[in-house]
Amino acid sequence: MLVPVLLIVLAIGGPVLAAGVALLTVLAGIEVFRLLKSAGYAPFAALGCVLALAIALEAAFPEQLEGSGILLAAIGIVLIGVAGFTKIEPRDGLQAWMATVFGAFYVSLLSFIIRLGNAAPDVPANAPLSALGAERGWVLLLILAVWSFDTGAYLTGRSIGRTHFITHISPAKTVEGVVGGVVASTIVVAVMLWGLGSDPVHALALGPLVALAAQAGDLAESVIKRAAGAKDSGTLIPGHGGILDRVDSFVFAAPVLTLYVVAVLR
Repeated sequence: MLVPVLLIVLAIGGPVLAAGVALLTVLAGIEVFRLLKSAGYAPFAALGCVLALAIALEAAFPEQLEGSGILLAAIGIVLIGVAGFTKIEPRDGLQAWMATVFGAFYVSLLSFIIRLGNAAPDVPANAPLSALGAERGWVLLLILAVWSFDTGAYLTGRSIGRTHFITHISPAKTVEGVVGGVVASTIVVAVMLWGLGSDPVHALALGPLVALAAQAGDLAESVIKRAAGAKDSGTLIPGHGGILDRVDSFVFAAPVLTLYVVAVLR
């Protein structure tokens, strides 16, 4: 259900992509604050969602709001801290403050999907995927890298997975599945780099980095859900759980890919 919508938004790109990511950020925020409440915290959900949205919008308008991301984060921390004064018990105020800031910053990492599009290197005119342009091309690389990891890990884990790890968080995960996912992601990243006119050799580092970040993102959401005693993050997508269940891998993978692009490829 989410895949066709995501591909249409990506195909249009620009403000529509930014608006789509901002919407995902708010929806994921609603779900994560609900989970945190079920886990025994009392976050200021509305304030947290506003802060996450502000960070996403800052990423969408880099020229108008250049350098204001840290300022927005600081103001958000201040306002949420002041909201904590309303709690009679100081421990409750501190807990609410920390939970709200965590939840807001956690889901706002999705804004790196927008930041990736803004920071991505230009695609040479003679590159096979030059028609996509930098924004759509590099965001597509991110999407396909994460999807290929998930698919490769699932298929490998189902067929030859024997060595389970981190069972206290996700009992079904296997080392063989992770290796299969990393291989699949590395191959896809190499093809996409070639298509975007970049050296496919970078896939030897970038493929595993994005794949392992995607796995970490999935496990991080599992920690939150286990603490909340929940199977899914929500019910917005019938039969598939919530929005956060669909984008958890991107929460960690997007900033990792963006960092590599900015530090190595630009």
